[in-house]
Amino acid sequence: MADEHAPVPHPLDETAVEQCVNQAIAAFDEAETIEELKAARLAHTGDKSPIVLANRQIKDLDKNQKKEAGKLLGTARGRIQKALGLRTEVLEAEHAAKMLVEEAVDITAAPPRRPLGSRHPITRLQEKVVDVFTAMGWEVAEGPELESEWFNFDALNFAPDHPAREMQDTFFVEPAEAHLVLRTHTSPVQIRALLDRTLPVYVLAPGKVFRTDELDATHLPAFHQFEGLAVDRGLTMADLKGTLEHFARQMFGPEAAIRLRPSYFPFTEPSAEMDVWHPGAKGGPQWIEWGGCGMINPNVLAAAGIKDPEYTGFAFGMGVERTLMFRNDVPDMRDMIEGDVRFSAQFGMEV
Repeated sequence: MADEHAPVPHPLDETAVEQCVNQAIAAFDEAETIEELKAARLAHTGDKSPIVLANRQIKDLDKNQKKEAGKLLGTARGRIQKALGLRTEVLEAEHAAKMLVEEAVDITAAPPRRPLGSRHPITRLQEKVVDVFTAMGWEVAEGPELESEWFNFDALNFAPDHPAREMQDTFFVEPAEAHLVLRTHTSPVQIRALLDRTLPVYVLAPGKVFRTDELDATHLPAFHQFEGLAVDRGLTMADLKGTLEHFARQMFGPEAAIRLRPSYFPFTEPSAEMDVWHPGAKGGPQWIEWGGCGMINPNVLAAAGIKDPEYTGFAFGMGVERTLMFRNDVPDMRDMIEGDVRFSAQFGMEV
């Protein structure tokens, strides 16, 4: 690299100008890195370099000398720029080749793997149920988990002395005169849906419910349900059965079937227990009790202000945990609430 205090050649001194050119070319050739080449470029082509300072002196020459000096220095600066360009190409190519080696990644090597979490199968199954009914044009309705006793019992035709109201079944919230409970089913959402919507109404109400059950392999004090409600002109048990058969086949496969057994619920009349034929059950194809259903009791419709006899409706309800239990061969409900990621991970991306 040339000395920064090197003498400035006279614009007409061919020997001195040639020496500047040779020094610049030599400095570029000696540069081994892009950084060194940058320093050499500043020293030999920068504002304070001898060749640039010599070029500035042209303005002080006589008119006849300016043309000769301009040609001499223009040629010299062109040679310097050409040499700089050639050396830049060489060093950039070397740098790129070096980076390819130093930053190479072996794509055949196994990367470090960290176990990923998984969404809970209860959540995914509940979403699958919602997908089935929204595909049929139903709405999804939600309501509060801390519910008024009127919505949870009275509007659903539960008599004041019904056993479900007692402390062994229901979590009552103090003070007692507030008449608030942790909802024991998602049926209150159905009453709220009837009060908030114009007829006809087709809603699915999924959500968490609470009962004073002991925690064991088949019972949980806090669990999830999905309940369906349809109110329209002329609905019958045939509509209810057709809806549930379609739903069962979506959940358990095209060979699934249902059967209805007479039963009793305060909010439906007639009422039925529903069994599903589960072709893929662990112990072999079999009938399994799945949930309750029936035609909506006229007293329930009246509580929601529906007194037109042309309107009838049906309702049904199932437990999400119970559905997951026999649909996916889960032997113990307690596994669903212990928070062990291994339980969720075994279901993968689909339930």
